[in-house]
Amino acid sequence: MKTVHEASQISGVSVRTLHHYDAIGLLRPTAVTEAGYRLYDDTALARLQSILLFRELAFPLKEIKRIMDDPQFDQDTALEQQIRLLELQQERLSRLIDLARETMKTGVTHMDFTAFDNSKLEQYAAEVKERWGNTAAYQESAQRPAADQKDAAAGLMAQFARMGRLRTGDPAGQEAQAAVRELQQFITKHFYTCTPEILAGLGQMYTADDRFRISIDAAGGEGTADFAGKAIAAYCAKA
Repeated sequence: MKTVHEASQISGVSVRTLHHYDAIGLLRPTAVTEAGYRLYDDTALARLQSILLFRELAFPLKEIKRIMDDPQFDQDTALEQQIRLLELQQERLSRLIDLARETMKTGVTHMDFTAFDNSKLEQYAAEVKERWGNTAAYQESAQRPAADQKDAAAGLMAQFARMGRLRTGDPAGQEAQAAVRELQQFITKHFYTCTPEILAGLGQMYTADDRFRISIDAAGGEGTADFAGKAIAAYCAKA
């Protein structure tokens, strides 16, 4: 068992911060002595490490508490997600460093701001929050029976197969927009209420995340994910 001062020295977190974590229920001490001293065992310190990783990724304390208090929370799964988030953060920092070095070397300021793009990291972070029940949409989806979800997943791929047959046309055209409307209705019926905001986020995810892109292109042919993203963007612009 470690005292609060020892936990502070090990983690680099101030005693005051550890007291605050206790006060908000984020990290309770394992035990408190008769003299009122907080003690932390290895389990508590492991939780602290997970908290600090989420903090390093700019997760608010309320979000961290909600995630870690979720009954479905699994430390190993969370660690895998944290590693991926840190990798995305590392990739972004590498791009920024390369940009800064190039500017220093040439003395020329490049009007290219792609290195500052944080959308991929933000999108994956949103997925992590949704994974642990942070949104009403996730909670609604989680209530569906597993068998229904499996059938719905197959139906969703059929929706993308339909979009794939339209991918050589205009994503803002009548047929494509009808397909997007049908997709939105399908998601609402089989997964969760698909608001225009959620639909817009899905459209961005379909093109930004290779996992979705590969699955969607497999269902409808190469280029289907890009077409779906553009069609959804056009649809949501009118919503």
